[in-house]
Amino acid sequence: MLSAATMRAADPPVGRKELIMKALEAMAEILKREGVEYLFCYPTTDLIDAVADVGIRPIVCRQERVGLGMADGLSRASNGSKIGVFAMQAGPGAENAFAGVTTAYADSSPLLVLPSGYPRDREGWPRYFTAERGYRNVTKWLETVNVPEQTEDAMRRAFSRLRNGRPGPVMVELPTDVAELDIGETGYEPVTSTRTLADPRDVERAARALANANAPVILAGQGVLWAGATDEVVELAEMLGAPVAATLLGKSAFPETHPLSIGTASTSTTPMVRSFLDKADVILAVGASLAKHQMNLPLPEGRTIIQLTNDEADLNRNYAAAHPLLADARLGMRQLIDAVRDAGGTNASRRSAVEAEIVSAYNTWVDAWRGKIESQDTPINPYRVVWELNRVIPADEAIVTHDSGSPRDQMVPFYRSAGPRSYIGWGKSHALGTGLGFAMGAKLAEPDKVCINWMGDAAFGMTGLDFETAVRNGIPIVTMVSNNSTMAIETRRLVGSHEKYGTRDVGGNYADLARSLGGWAERVEDPEEVGPAILRARRATEDGQAALLEFITSAETALNR
Repeated sequence: MLSAATMRAADPPVGRKELIMKALEAMAEILKREGVEYLFCYPTTDLIDAVADVGIRPIVCRQERVGLGMADGLSRASNGSKIGVFAMQAGPGAENAFAGVTTAYADSSPLLVLPSGYPRDREGWPRYFTAERGYRNVTKWLETVNVPEQTEDAMRRAFSRLRNGRPGPVMVELPTDVAELDIGETGYEPVTSTRTLADPRDVERAARALANANAPVILAGQGVLWAGATDEVVELAEMLGAPVAATLLGKSAFPETHPLSIGTASTSTTPMVRSFLDKADVILAVGASLAKHQMNLPLPEGRTIIQLTNDEADLNRNYAAAHPLLADARLGMRQLIDAVRDAGGTNASRRSAVEAEIVSAYNTWVDAWRGKIESQDTPINPYRVVWELNRVIPADEAIVTHDSGSPRDQMVPFYRSAGPRSYIGWGKSHALGTGLGFAMGAKLAEPDKVCINWMGDAAFGMTGLDFETAVRNGIPIVTMVSNNSTMAIETRRLVGSHEKYGTRDVGGNYADLARSLGGWAERVEDPEEVGPAILRARRATEDGQAALLEFITSAETALNR
């Protein structure tokens, strides 16, 4: 029997019937045909060697959750043009990967997960963890290949679900005994994606509501990013003279450098978001689920809501939609633009007035926070770090992400993204340390961008050793660690236990650790050195080094609520 490597040498055209191969070799070949460039993984799985034989680069992480974060970051930063794939062993590997899969599921991110499965003769054994049973509620689609002939169809179904409809993680489990069986011939061809338009009558009614609105507001969700609908949102906003907010997941879907941007409608937000939403009579939510969640800013009651989404489960989920539109965000927005124009909805005078109001409110807000964002105090105020980052690195040259807790809440209001995927926002229900994997995946998707993640010292304790994964694999990212030697976000909790036992205290010299792992690193204690240090870290990445900046920061607890 010829190996996958031998068959590749013959270089058969796509669609041509091939010689017999094993199920594992077929899976690797299918990944290659679907354009997969990297397999993020943690041993042991025989798929690692199989993909290497067909020219896919395996990237081994230190723990499964970070590897899944890398795959997830690749999918997000490439906007789904490259699908992140992660493989792990049966049992412990599948168990350890759970948090990374739930992150992708909560955020509707397309991710292909390929766990090995126990041999079929162990099926149903008590206390054996199997992916098919364990992941059923946190995947968009999941199946086990029970016979080798199912491999091609299972992978086709998987990629079809990855490329169509609402994104989400998809899992195909391949038992180790099935992996070694022959499948016969295969003629796999890559799947295509399809998009849908909204009902024209629904569009006309929604357009009339927008055209007649006195104070419309647009809320851009992550669906705008996946659909590539930023230009359409900008066009409609300028036509209506409507301010635009983004959801946390949708941050960067509308350029925050645009004069109609009012910021992110999360729990840590800007006063412009609250002010314009309170005054709104019509709210157009594009690519947003409008789910009530602790990370989402609640919408005011009594407003007319137009909701454009590609998932019927989102419609009327937590808010009554007067005008529900079921469609792809870009195609649906193009329909709305044409219909609003026909309805006479262009309003240049309102646009001028709204832009002036946004500038005035922004300047007033920044002035009120200037004592923190330009603070000369030591330890360094973390808001100074955010402000300097936005000042010294042009946002259109970067992909920036945060971690859970304080870095997220401090960065989201003040960091101004420059357009689609210049920022990866997240944080609904995810574990500390997720941003590190995101940044590595983003760098592989966009090697010309400076990719930055900001994490706290508690988050570094969760996943920080995977900085070595960036070093070992030549992935030159910038990791910024806010070291305040405490869990500042828990200030209102753990009071008595902290006084008695120091339960909030954490510590370490993370720059020294990063250097010992082979990376470039610097410890920064002077607030005047924050900006220059960020530029030095960028230059290190341009020289091919993974860089870590350890900022000695204060236990800041003030938030934009």
